[in-house]
Amino acid sequence: MQKEYRTISEVVGALMLVNQVEGVKYDELVEIVQEDGSIRRGKVLEVNGDRALVQLFEGSQGLRVSTAKARFMGRSIELDVAPDMLGRVFDGMGKPKDGGPALIPEKHLNINGNPMNPAARDYPSEFIQTGVSAIDGLNTLVRGQKLPVFSGSGLPHAQLAAQIARQAKVLGSDEKFAVVFAAVGITFEEADFFISDFRKTGAIERTVTFINLANDPAIERIATPRMAITAAEYLAYDLGMHVLVIITDITNYAEALREISAARNTMYERAGRIRDNKGSITMIPILSMPEDDVTHPIPDLTGYITEGQIILSRDLYRKGLTPPINVLPSLSRLKDKGIGKGKTREDHADTMNQLFSAYSRGKDAKELAVILGDAALSDTDKLYAKFADAFEAEYISQGYYTNRTIEETLDLGWKLLGILPRTELKRIRDAYLDKYYHPAQ
Repeated sequence: MQKEYRTISEVVGALMLVNQVEGVKYDELVEIVQEDGSIRRGKVLEVNGDRALVQLFEGSQGLRVSTAKARFMGRSIELDVAPDMLGRVFDGMGKPKDGGPALIPEKHLNINGNPMNPAARDYPSEFIQTGVSAIDGLNTLVRGQKLPVFSGSGLPHAQLAAQIARQAKVLGSDEKFAVVFAAVGITFEEADFFISDFRKTGAIERTVTFINLANDPAIERIATPRMAITAAEYLAYDLGMHVLVIITDITNYAEALREISAARNTMYERAGRIRDNKGSITMIPILSMPEDDVTHPIPDLTGYITEGQIILSRDLYRKGLTPPINVLPSLSRLKDKGIGKGKTREDHADTMNQLFSAYSRGKDAKELAVILGDAALSDTDKLYAKFADAFEAEYISQGYYTNRTIEETLDLGWKLLGILPRTELKRIRDAYLDKYYHPAQ
């Protein structure tokens, strides 16, 4: 039920105070109707007695308070959804920005949604192939998981996000796969990169894209990820699709939340799988760490409420590795649930543990050589150092347009382990060594 008031008393920047209101609720959508019939929109940030504080989406420049009226819409911000939203590009408030026709909605959904009932959750267990060896082989993404990417300013998280959006798929599944991609607080050039890349590679046909630019209002920055997850919920639970949600940059979202200071729940809890529903939502939020500080409150809290993290390394980036994923501190807490016989391959878990161990020892050997010289290394240490170099050059660094199957990733791991003597591969059972191990020539 709509209510109109001509009691706007004060406007400061994008904030507006409306007096003598009744029955107004937090987060309610507001339309500010001006004398010439033009409309600006906002939402209720706070209600105190009979006064409502409204955040305007478009700002207040040129607004005449004396003749304007505030119309409270009786509902929160909604997203129009329909099957043909796939392949479309929307702004941060869900309006088409690709020059295409307006969406004919099948539903209007509240973008705030609800966290998933823990009792209804189904445990994530199916492997998602991203085509990126450092993720698929060592920090495996599982259907229904929340696995953030921690990056730093200037690191190529945009390229990695676009690569995952292009390449990700569920193996051995007949369910349709879709990507919902939300860019939050990015520059026009970054937005153009994503849209052009998706169009050029054809990925846009299975993607719903939301773009919020850096010069858009902070309130829109908060709405954009929620628009994306609402679209994902519709595709997953109404249309039965498996949906991968990629959001970049969560740090911009968090800063907008701090600016508005009105956060009420966490959107991460809307990802997952529901029992007896074949659809699912898997989430890869990408966030840039201020000053590369993994202990900063944003990445620190994100790490607690998600199921691991993929960490990009400035040192690897300077070496020219693409993507510069630092596999040792990266972690997928659910990786063991999505690998093995019938999911990836029977040797996956053993080779993953061996690759981690060998790379860690190889890096230690290289650091020792820097301090004491190569003469301080044993012959075995030199092999581990050689392994570490080859591992970075071939396994981690694959470029942004190489899409490896899980078999190719596993076979590459075995090829690199061939640098080491069989007696060093203590984390792999003999049956797999007999089947897959070949010493390097």
